[in-house]
Amino acid sequence: MNFDDYRGVWVFLEEKDGVIAPVSLELLGAGRKLADKRQTELSGVLIGEGVTALAQSAFEYGADKVFVYDDPIYRHYRTEAYMRAVLACVEKHKPEILLYGATSTGKDLASAVATDLPTGLTADTTQLDVEEDTGLLLASRPAFGGNIMATILCKKYRPQMATVRPKVMKALPREPGRTGTIIAESIPLREEDVRTKVLEIVRATTRRVRIDEADIIVAGGKGLGGPAGFQLIHRLAETIGAAVGASRDVVEAGWIGHHHQVGQTGVTVTPKIYFAIGISGAIQHIVGMQNSGLIIAINKDSAAPIFQSCHYGIVGDALEIVPMLIQAFETALGRKEEANAGKV
Repeated sequence: MNFDDYRGVWVFLEEKDGVIAPVSLELLGAGRKLADKRQTELSGVLIGEGVTALAQSAFEYGADKVFVYDDPIYRHYRTEAYMRAVLACVEKHKPEILLYGATSTGKDLASAVATDLPTGLTADTTQLDVEEDTGLLLASRPAFGGNIMATILCKKYRPQMATVRPKVMKALPREPGRTGTIIAESIPLREEDVRTKVLEIVRATTRRVRIDEADIIVAGGKGLGGPAGFQLIHRLAETIGAAVGASRDVVEAGWIGHHHQVGQTGVTVTPKIYFAIGISGAIQHIVGMQNSGLIIAINKDSAAPIFQSCHYGIVGDALEIVPMLIQAFETALGRKEEANAGKV
């Protein structure tokens, strides 16, 4: 394979409900850094119906070019149709790096593309870099149960592909008015060529807790001793209006449901404030919350790894400290409410 034929960093731009998904904007930020190191262009691949105008958003968040497949056949995501478009674009324009968000759509599409192209795929990446001289993508992710960070290389094939978890990268500040080049693409694909048909889309009517959308998260770990101790997490969260998070050990022990789990095998979060209480700080947990605005850790082990990742740390027994925090917050919030009531 002649690597000289492959040039440029690409991001698959996932479109949902008429907007580009946040993870795609985050990847444009990461892709911009990779492209600048390689002194090459950053491009997006946008597929859907009536999506051409969305290319402007990609330009404002760092893209130089956007390859657009705009056709009614792409109205709903279907693996086969999208895969054929991406394959055609890759074979025609030959990128050296192609990134996807690790969403249900991104993971499905990336794995399908990887089975047809002579290349590999690094899944659930949490760190990206590139060697300036060789162009090798350094895609890192926790491995062996989150005990180590593994950097995976694709030395013999192109493009180098990776899926990246939402919220682990940061989008660039929007640059209104920034422009780029739209390249309209198409392939001879008919509806009868696509085996999967979308008959109906049924949206959930109930809303489960979404800790990835919370501004404040109170997360607890095995250091709380058991389900009874973990109830302090619920009490503190209720007091300050926060969402409840948990470490993997807590979820596996059955103290709380999996959708509360923060970390590599759970949810990646970026709240303004993150309380890590009784959590030791294994790599697989850290990668899920390390981009939080303010991290406050409470652990009785002064050598716990979590103290290397927090902004403020309290060494002590969480079963003693958390009740004091609850009382202090109740007092402070109560006085504030009384003061506001007096002004009415």
